[in-house]
Amino acid sequence: MNFTFLVTVVLTALLFVAVVILISRLISPRSYNAQKLEPYECGIPTRGKSWMQFRVGYYLFAILFLMFEVETVFLFPWAVVLRDMGVTGLCSVLFFLFILILGLAYAWRKGALEWK
Repeated sequence: MNFTFLVTVVLTALLFVAVVILISRLISPRSYNAQKLEPYECGIPTRGKSWMQFRVGYYLFAILFLMFEVETVFLFPWAVVLRDMGVTGLCSVLFFLFILILGLAYAWRKGALEWK
């Protein structure tokens, strides 16, 4: 197999990226001052402590959302190849959904989904 074309394309791409980065560094305006180095939040200077504690409920709710969102995304590939998988695939996905529903029921019973 002749990789000459592939090597040429990769080298051209790398050269193009390097040239564009070099040109942007040469012609970009530079203004350094103390105000640019200050931390700010939404354009408003912070008052008081920047570090404050949040309730655990926010984190728990976010983790539960991500967990169920990611697990639900796994159902899409299964739906695409459903006919090829047969009964075994159907049983495995039903088991997956059963575990997912058990986790939701556990979180609901523990009160993790209640916003207080």
